[in-house]
Amino acid sequence: MDTIIFNGNITIKNIPNEAYNYVVNGRPAIEWIIDQYQVKTDKKSGITDDPNEFSNDPKYILNLLLSVITVSMKTIELVEQLPKFEVVDDS
Repeated sequence: MDTIIFNGNITIKNIPNEAYNYVVNGRPAIEWIIDQYQVKTDKKSGITDDPNEFSNDPKYILNLLLSVITVSMKTIELVEQLPKFEVVDDS
């Protein structure tokens, strides 16, 4: 997925597929952010969880998502530069 439709006015395009290789607790960090920061209503209680209420900054969630995309890419780039891990048996 190289495009995320953030809302009716904002679309994030050209996200490298490699960004989804940055996995935290078994899930790509980008997918986790998208899942956690959606408006959700609990079916039983009817209580709505609106992450837009977490901050007075209307760009909070967008900036968070953009930051996670950047961190994902930078982390993958750094990991690729590391030397190969090698176990040496000295016995």
